[in-house]
This record gives sequence, C-alpha cells and structure tokens, in this order.
Amino acid sequence: MRIIYLNRASAPEQAEPCVATLGFFDGVHRGHQFLIRHVVDEAHARGLSSMVITFDQHPRQVLQQDYQPELLTTLEAKLRLLENTGVDLVTVLHFDAEMANLSARDFMRQVLKERLGVCSLYIGYDNRFGRGRADGFDSYVEYGREMGIDVTLGEAFELNGIKVSSSVVRAFLKEGEIRLANSCLGYDYTISGKVVDGYKQGRKLGFPTANLDTAGTGQLIPASGIYAVRVQIGTDETLLPGMTDIGNRPTFGQYKQSIETYIFNFHDDIYGEPMRLTFVQRIRSEKKFDNVTLLVEQLKDDERRVEEIFNSNEANQ
Repeated sequence: MRIIYLNRASAPEQAEPCVATLGFFDGVHRGHQFLIRHVVDEAHARGLSSMVITFDQHPRQVLQQDYQPELLTTLEAKLRLLENTGVDLVTVLHFDAEMANLSARDFMRQVLKERLGVCSLYIGYDNRFGRGRADGFDSYVEYGREMGIDVTLGEAFELNGIKVSSSVVRAFLKEGEIRLANSCLGYDYTISGKVVDGYKQGRKLGFPTANLDTAGTGQLIPASGIYAVRVQIGTDETLLPGMTDIGNRPTFGQYKQSIETYIFNFHDDIYGEPMRLTFVQRIRSEKKFDNVTLLVEQLKDDERRVEEIFNSNEANQ
C-alpha cells in the first residue's frame, strides 16, 4: 500500500485513472471494510488502482474550534488498518478552511478528478461532503456525469440487524459494551498513549499499575470499569495480559479519571514509554468499597476472571 499526503502546496503527481472511496474512516470498522472491498474488487476487474481518500484530521476540528474529537483511531492506527484491506493507495488530504469551503462540485473536479484521477467513486451510504454538506448523492451523480466520474452508493453493512457505523461503535464503547464494539470493528478496540506517574495506590495494594496518558490522541476512552486487556509497550509487538481500571478511584475519594493497568507477571520500569491497550472484555463497573481489604479481595477476583478469559481465548484459538 502506498500513502500519499496531499495539500494545496504538494507537487501534483501524474494522476492515473483509479477507483476510489472518500471518507474519514474513523475506526476502519467492518462497514468501512465492506465498502473498500467493493472498491478493490472493481479496480481489479478493470485493471485500475484502488484508492482510499481520507483526511489528516476530523473536518469538525476545522469547522468548530471547540470540537473535542472522540476518535476510534489515530491517523497512524487508521493507516495500519487500511493496509489490511488490500487497497493499493491511500491519499491523506490536509483538511483546512480552504478545503472546507469547496463545494462538492469543485472538490470533485479540483481534487478527485484533476489531482487524483478518480474515474469511479464509491460513496458510503451515510456520507456527505462539500461546503456545508449541502449536496446529496443525486447531486454527486450529476456532477460526476459532467466530469467523467461514475458515482456509486455503497450499501450499509449490517451485523445482527445493526447498521455498523463509527457512531454505533462509539455508543457501544461509552456503554462499556466492548464485545459488541469489537464485533462491529472486526478487531479489538485499542487506545494508545504514554506511561506517566500515577497515584501509586495500586502498588500499595499489591497491584502495581501503569498509568496511561492519552492526551493529544483525541481517542474515545471506554466507560469506567475493569477490563481484560492486552498490552503492548514501546515498539515491542509482544502482547502482555493485564487488567485495566478506568475511573476515578471512588474508594479513595474523588480523583480525575485515570487509566491504570496491572500487567500480569511484569515488573519492568516503563515510565515514559509508549503503551497500547487492546480491550478484550469488560469485567465489571466501577464500584466504591467500604474499606481497602474489600477492594483487594475484589481485585484478586477480577484477576482470576481475567486469567480465565485469556486461558479460554487461547484454548479456542
């Protein structure tokens, strides 16, 4: 897969005819994968390149200055996931106020046709683009006819009667429904950040934890609670079993939300290291205990449940 980063100042490449789809593709979930498969299949059938066109930031971050994204994937993670779809090219457009001001017709002509060589465009069933999102699919078809772009409306991908979308995945994550979110994604939800100093209360309880700071990623943090997770540290691809507590430590008083992970049988100093958490299952909701002894007993029970989950997963592989 080749990646092209494109802005107004980029030197134009020799655009060759391609089959493309356009969108933010947050999460690259099973609905996105379904759409991209159609693009790849048509491109192969016609002897053309397949292309996914996306943006370097969420358009609403440009249009609304106070917008706080709740992203399913960072750009880096999105590109890794897109590589698994079999698409030939990914074009990352720099989205700024100038691009936001382009009408759908101008965007299709200036960017899709003239700069990228799109001759066939697949539009997600719920996707709209152009200034103010003023135009709809029928208009895209009309504009495409003017400039030699075939425009096709992609079908929704349904899973157990649910139309899979980024907003549906976000809703499941906010409810702590990790397994449903993962089913829609087609993989286990992952957040990333850096290990920073925490309150060190877990160490006193016999459960030393790594405190993950996700500032700057814009990623959605799942609902508070205890989770079975797989952990990756730094550039090491090894997946370590662990359990993560997302919450405010109600037993100890009121604190700001933290993401604390107890990595099983692990004792290295990893402060300052990048870390990724992959969520497998939610064990329980956050709870306030009357005393520390009861909390420790519950944590030991949580650890046993997490170990059972991983042992079961390994047995079923």
